[in-house]
Amino acid sequence: MKKIRVLIAKPGLDGHDRGALVIAQALRDHGMEVIYTGLRQSPLQIAQAAIQEDVDVIGLSSLSGAHKTLFPKVIEVLKERDAGDIPVVGGGVIPAEDIPFLLEKGVNKIFTSGSSTEALAVYIKQLIDPDASKAESPNKISHIGIAVENIEKVLPFYTDTLGLKLEGVETVESEAVKVAFLKIGESRFELLEPLNEASSIQKFIDKKGEGIHHIALDVDNVESRLDMFKSQGIPLINEEAKDGAHNSRIAFMHPKAANGVLFELCQQQEGSDS
Repeated sequence: MKKIRVLIAKPGLDGHDRGALVIAQALRDHGMEVIYTGLRQSPLQIAQAAIQEDVDVIGLSSLSGAHKTLFPKVIEVLKERDAGDIPVVGGGVIPAEDIPFLLEKGVNKIFTSGSSTEALAVYIKQLIDPDASKAESPNKISHIGIAVENIEKVLPFYTDTLGLKLEGVETVESEAVKVAFLKIGESRFELLEPLNEASSIQKFIDKKGEGIHHIALDVDNVESRLDMFKSQGIPLINEEAKDGAHNSRIAFMHPKAANGVLFELCQQQEGSDS
């Protein structure tokens, strides 16, 4: 398979290229051919270089704040030269509120300053190789796990005050937890009561008190998603899936991956009520 060719460019008057050089080297480390056009390139120069070098992807980096003008202009020039099929990704100092605008203008994806070079490399490979496993969005929020000291005491709030229906209560011995399921729309609240002092839920309550413990995301193939996260260096609590409540296969990401939020990946087994 031929190497993926990537053009890295700094459009506009941006006078700093250290970040772009780091990205270029990281992509080379992933086996890609990288053409770096240098500083202060116009959209026309970038588009012409991409066409002349026959690149597979263009990566734009901007620190100047002119991304809303320059990124769409590069895409416009590419289309004028019948090269609109070259995907464009962007990065740098880009406010989150500007991302929807750039995506609407044709940028394939924006990588913010907190994104890893691993994630960028994996995404580029997915763009070029249709057989590569893609980072599909989770299907929905499967449930929100709420740590409680005693299910019986808190249950009236959910069933009487909120009017939710209790679906059932289950004990998960492997996690030393008792779980109550309450359906809300397409998701659930799961009340988590520790069974003993060694339970991770008890440790959570001892440290933070009762409250939201985790958010579970419904996914189709938890194992393949874990493999993808491991390849990207995403910190995980569980590198292999395990059996969870409600006939599911689960794995937890490390809170460090999401700025302190504990996410669970949850795959419902065939024949279970998702």
